[in-house]
Amino acid sequence: MLKFVVILIIGLVLEAVGVVLLSRGLKQIGDMERVSVPEIVRVVKAGATQPSILAGVAFEAAFFGILIFLLGRADVSLVWPLTSLGFVITTLAARFYLHETVSGLRWAGVFLIVLGAGLVSWSEQGKKMTTASHASGGGTDHAATQSPPAPHR
Repeated sequence: MLKFVVILIIGLVLEAVGVVLLSRGLKQIGDMERVSVPEIVRVVKAGATQPSILAGVAFEAAFFGILIFLLGRADVSLVWPLTSLGFVITTLAARFYLHETVSGLRWAGVFLIVLGAGLVSWSEQGKKMTTASHASGGGTDHAATQSPPAPHR
């Protein structure tokens, strides 16, 4: 489990760095003046040559590779919710690297995400205990505990 957590944290850091670099690069390109084909072409060209955007895409691709690795070794119902912990790292990076103002309400939302990820992780421990109990013969015999079917009228 420790290996899983270390790989997950590495992936989440890569994701946070990627998102921060993408944000910085997009801000350097500037807003679209209007929605038109020439303006879209300008933004795409600028993005394709903007170093922060290119680095951000590379970091996001590395995160995606780690995500694929983790999904191959654990349930998606465990891995995917735990990736939400990246919001914590990304919010911290936005606050201290991009110097964004993060309100108390936004921090409360991040706390709720952490709480939810903790519940998901805790549920994995319960799953392991249930599986171990069934494997050792300590599971309940469902056939013996089922109620007889109700008679037809």
